[in-house]
Amino acid sequence: MIAGFSAEPGMGVIPMARPDSLVVFTMDAQRYAIPLASVERVFPTVEITPIPKAPEIVLGVVNIQGRVVPVVDIRRRFRLPEREPEIYDHMIVASTGKRAVAFVVDGATGVLEIPESEITALRDLLPGTDFVEGVIRLPDGLILIHDLETFLSLEEENLLERAMSES
Repeated sequence: MIAGFSAEPGMGVIPMARPDSLVVFTMDAQRYAIPLASVERVFPTVEITPIPKAPEIVLGVVNIQGRVVPVVDIRRRFRLPEREPEIYDHMIVASTGKRAVAFVVDGATGVLEIPESEITALRDLLPGTDFVEGVIRLPDGLILIHDLETFLSLEEENLLERAMSES
């Protein structure tokens, strides 16, 4: 059910996606997913350059083929233990409604194609659960579907915009 990724450094652009395709990744022991349609690429972690005056949620920026992309700390947003990015981690570059962002994950495990009818809207189960739009129940555990559109608050988006323009 989950198609794998190559761990080669030259991982390129993600192929065209079906509307029900998700990129699955791990952080600590939990699996998360984001819509494949919003993912630009997955690759091994590269050096992150800090930028002054960025919101706390932003680790810095990376250069992706001549384009400067902010790296957001998804671990902090999900209240996971903080840790420095490791050489064996992966970066996922994805597009929100406003910009491309990168985030560091422990590993990208593959693409999951699942009918929308098998996704439970988390907001229906637990109102106030920001950043997660749904959950998939699999025989071997749960996958939380991350909502990229609500990841950065308006204040964080404005701070990031200022920091990027000043750098």
